[in-house]
Amino acid sequence: MRVLITGAAGFLGSHLCDRFIDDGHSVVGMDNLVTGSPDNVAHLIGHERFRFVDHDVTEFVYVEGELDGVLHLASPASPADYLELPIKTLKVGSLGTHKVLGVAKAKGARFLLASTSEVYGDPQVNPQPESYWGHVNPIGPRGVYDEAKRFAEAMAMAYQRTHGVDARIARIFNTYGPRMRPNDGRVISNFIVQALRGQPITVYGDGSQTRSFCYVDDLIEGLYRLFGSDVSGPVNLGNPSEYTIAELAEIVREETGSDSEIEHLPLPEDDPQVRRPDIGRARSELGWEPGVSFRDGLRRTIEYFRTLQEEEGLGEPPVLAEERPGA
Repeated sequence: MRVLITGAAGFLGSHLCDRFIDDGHSVVGMDNLVTGSPDNVAHLIGHERFRFVDHDVTEFVYVEGELDGVLHLASPASPADYLELPIKTLKVGSLGTHKVLGVAKAKGARFLLASTSEVYGDPQVNPQPESYWGHVNPIGPRGVYDEAKRFAEAMAMAYQRTHGVDARIARIFNTYGPRMRPNDGRVISNFIVQALRGQPITVYGDGSQTRSFCYVDDLIEGLYRLFGSDVSGPVNLGNPSEYTIAELAEIVREETGSDSEIEHLPLPEDDPQVRRPDIGRARSELGWEPGVSFRDGLRRTIEYFRTLQEEEGLGEPPVLAEERPGA
C-alpha cells in the first residue's frame, strides 16, 4: 500500500510511519512541525519508501500519485499544546480534517481519523463505551481540543454517508512511550522529567482523578489493525487498567529511584475525574488488547528520558496556561 500519514513527525504519527514502513508499505509523511519534531522521522529520511512533506493540512493538500489510505493524526494533542494553540487546534480538527477527507475521496482511499477519549469530556459513565455521547463543556479551555475532535468525527461520518469514503475512527486514550516530548504537558512525561531532575512532582488537585495508560507499541498495533479492518465507526483504543494520579506519582518515584516530593496544585478547569476505556469492541472485532504491562512500559519510557537527559538535557515541564500568572 501507499498511505498518507498526517502528523507524521509527532509522537504517535512517527511510530505509525515506522509500522507501515516495517511492513513493506510506502508512506508520505506530512507535518508542519508545530508540535512534531524532525528527530522523530530522521531515521526514515532517505528511505526509498518514505517521503516527508512539510505542510500545514489546514491549507490545500495535494499528494501526487495513488493512495490506498489516509491516516489523519495531525493535531496538538497535549494540554500544554492545545491551551497554547487553541485556534490552530480548532483549525486542524475542522479545516484540516476537511482537507484530508477530500484527498481520501479523490484518491478512493480508506480514511482513519485519530480521535480521542476527550470526546467523552468529564464522563458520567465509567468505563466509557463507544455508545456514550459524552459530557463536554464546549466553551471551556479544553473545549478547543474536545470539540475539534468531535467535529472531526462528525465530518468523517458525513463523508462516509455522503461520498462513500471508507472511514475508521480511533478514540485514543492516554498513551505513553519513547518520543514523547519532555515538555509536552502530559502527566507521565511531566512526572518522569520532574523525578529525574529531583524536582517536586506536581499533582493537580488531590490526585484522586484516574487515567488509563496504554504503551505506544500496543496503541500502534490497535491503529494498524483498525485501519486494515472492515470496522466502521468509533473504536476505543486504550488500556483498561485504571490508576489514580496519586498512585502514578508514587509509581514513577519508585521506578526512577527519585526522592522528589509530591506537590499539589489547583485542579485545571474541566479536568476529567475518570478516564477508562471499554475495549469490548476492539477485543471482539479487532482481536486487540494491550499486551505491555504498565510498569514494563513505564520502565522503557523512563530509560528513553534518561537517555535524553544524558544527551540533550531535559527542559522544564510546562505549567498549564490557565495556571500561569496573568493568564
